[in-house]
Amino acid sequence: MRPDQERPRWDWTPLESVGPLAFGMGPHEVAAALDGEVPAARQGHYPWPWHRRAGQWYLTEERFGQIGLTAHYRYPQGVPALGAVTVHGRTGPRIAFAGIHLIGMQVSAVDEALTRHVEDHETGLRVGCGGDLGPDGLNMYVRAARAGDTVVSEARFCAPEWEDHG
Repeated sequence: MRPDQERPRWDWTPLESVGPLAFGMGPHEVAAALDGEVPAARQGHYPWPWHRRAGQWYLTEERFGQIGLTAHYRYPQGVPALGAVTVHGRTGPRIAFAGIHLIGMQVSAVDEALTRHVEDHETGLRVGCGGDLGPDGLNMYVRAARAGDTVVSEARFCAPEWEDHG
């Protein structure tokens, strides 16, 4: 677990950006925004799995280990565009929402704080397909990540169209 004081503090603008990353950026723009960090891993697929290496390879995600995040891509116009960012709980930047620290915290405490926030502000709470909680309309979901024998919070921040991505 990277200590809090060693993690940068990032802002989040719902449905637009996470730290220096704006939704819609291409992979080269993402790397440039992360001070040229080279992805530690890349994942993708070919359109026809039964014809290995036939057709164009589609990049679906890049893992940036140094900063502690995964960039997820979609193809709205045939080229990869940043559609979501998962900030890793053990190593990622610190991000808060309405005074609630979202990254590297006890998951149940973050879930409780989010639930209290939406009740106090009479907004809704969404449950993602993995059971992750997030404020309605913001496309942000708190997730759980293993940290040794415990679990800490991480978060996925998504572009407006990400849910259509599947």
